[in-house]
Amino acid sequence: MSAIKPKNWYAIYTRTKAEKKVFEQLRSSGYNAYLPLMTTVKQWSDRKKKMKTPLISSYVFIHIEEEKLNNVLSVYGTVRILKYLGKNAIVKDEEIEDLKLLLNDNPDTILSMKQCLSEGDKIEVVKGALTGVKAYYVKEKNQNKIYTKIRALNSYFGVEIPLNYIKKIRREVA
Repeated sequence: MSAIKPKNWYAIYTRTKAEKKVFEQLRSSGYNAYLPLMTTVKQWSDRKKKMKTPLISSYVFIHIEEEKLNNVLSVYGTVRILKYLGKNAIVKDEEIEDLKLLLNDNPDTILSMKQCLSEGDKIEVVKGALTGVKAYYVKEKNQNKIYTKIRALNSYFGVEIPLNYIKKIRREVA
C-alpha cells in the first residue's frame, strides 16, 4: 500500500504577462491553481476601464505533490519553479489563505478607534472580510495599513484597514 503524498503550494514563475494564460491552462488540465488578481482602473484618452491584474507579476501558485511539480513546466508560458536554498520553495497554506482574504472586497476604511500600536506590531484582523489574517501593522502618511508576508517570495502585501478591525497579538515570553 503506497503512502499518500502530501500536497503543498508552490510558486511558478511565468513569462511576462502570461500569468492568466498559464493559470487557465493549469486549471483546464485539472490542477488546483491560484492566481491572485486585483482590480485596477486603466485610463485611456477616451475612457476608463476596470481590469483584473495579477497582484504578483509573473507568478501563479499551484497546489500539487512535489514529485509531479516538473510536469507543469510543460504548460506554455511557465519558466521555472521558484527555489529557496536550492529546493522548490513551499508557500504555506496560511499565506495563500491570507492572500485570498486580502483580495476580498476591502472593508470600510473609516477610523473609529485608537489603539496603542507601534510599527511592526504583530496583529490579527478580528472584524470584516479579512477576519483571521495575521499580519504586521504599519503607519504610513495618516493611513493604517496591515502587511502580510509570503516568505517564499520574500514579499509583503498590504491593505488599509480601520483600527477597530484589528487587535494586537501579545508577544509570547520564552
